[in-house]
Amino acid sequence: MPQLPAASTSNDEIDLFVFIKALWVQKWIVVGVTVLVSLAAIVYAYTAKPVYEAKIYMLPPTQNDIADFNYGRALNSDLPPYSVKDVYDVFARNLFSESLRQEFFDDVYLPSLPEDVRKGSHDRLYQGFAKQLIISAGGKDSPDRYSIAVQSYKPSEAGNWVRAYVRNASVAAKNEMIKNVVREAQVRARNLDQQINGLRESASREREDRIKILSEALVIAKAIGLNKPVIISGKTPAELSMGVDGQTLYMRGSDALQAEIRSLESRDSDDPFIQNLRVLQVKYSFLKKLTLDPSSVSVYRQDGAVDDPDSPIKPDKLSILIKGIFLGVFLGLVLALSRHFIPLLRARV
Repeated sequence: MPQLPAASTSNDEIDLFVFIKALWVQKWIVVGVTVLVSLAAIVYAYTAKPVYEAKIYMLPPTQNDIADFNYGRALNSDLPPYSVKDVYDVFARNLFSESLRQEFFDDVYLPSLPEDVRKGSHDRLYQGFAKQLIISAGGKDSPDRYSIAVQSYKPSEAGNWVRAYVRNASVAAKNEMIKNVVREAQVRARNLDQQINGLRESASREREDRIKILSEALVIAKAIGLNKPVIISGKTPAELSMGVDGQTLYMRGSDALQAEIRSLESRDSDDPFIQNLRVLQVKYSFLKKLTLDPSSVSVYRQDGAVDDPDSPIKPDKLSILIKGIFLGVFLGLVLALSRHFIPLLRARV
């Protein structure tokens, strides 16, 4: 069996020594390209417009922050109190909502742009805005911790925008919560109002029925000439009046029957005689007049202070310089090898 040669002598194979020699011959090309690209990177790093970033971190509110949302709800079992999670979920939904982002884009971002820039494509402008406004949810360790970062060429603008966006989300969440609380109270108040009216109507009909029963008993009492209550041995007239039923009411006598009929007919209101009516009226009045002051509640808790940034996050000068050096070396090697081997390949062809 023939033995394979240790190295091929094919003309197409490039010896490592030839490769290194070619680079050595073209070393100044590599050095020159590296220096030029590095200088370009340095110029860019020191002339690029700095970008500043302001960031806010948010946590769920405390129980005390949402206390007014539950004002009076414990009085009614059908209106359970809101939990911290319920309120914070409303805030998170508004924070991540596209409508809030679009509103901020129209009201804040667009007016900050020059007139000629605003005339461009709104889709592209919105894409640029989306890159400047970054909303993030917490990780596994703190899933309830959200953050908002705003990037801008102006540090004060970045700080103002991030605070304004959180404030808008908070206002939207408060308005939604207050609307829900007031709406639920109004529905409950309407139900109570119907219940109160039903009790009053029932009491009015019971009074009319009572007058009819007493009137029939009065006819009987007059027919038999009974003016005073019948005295039964061992019982007083008062005890006798309490013991008679609808069929024996005439035994109370015409005088007592006429007095009660006149009293019932002259009654202006049955409210004092309706059981638990006052309790229902108090609940109705409370729910009907229920209002909430937005300044007395909070839907989130800010984690740390937010100041205007004083150092840019872009450009990263060191990173740009390192990348420029590596890119310069790579381009220099490519150019040097091309200058050496391309003429050789053409000559062989």
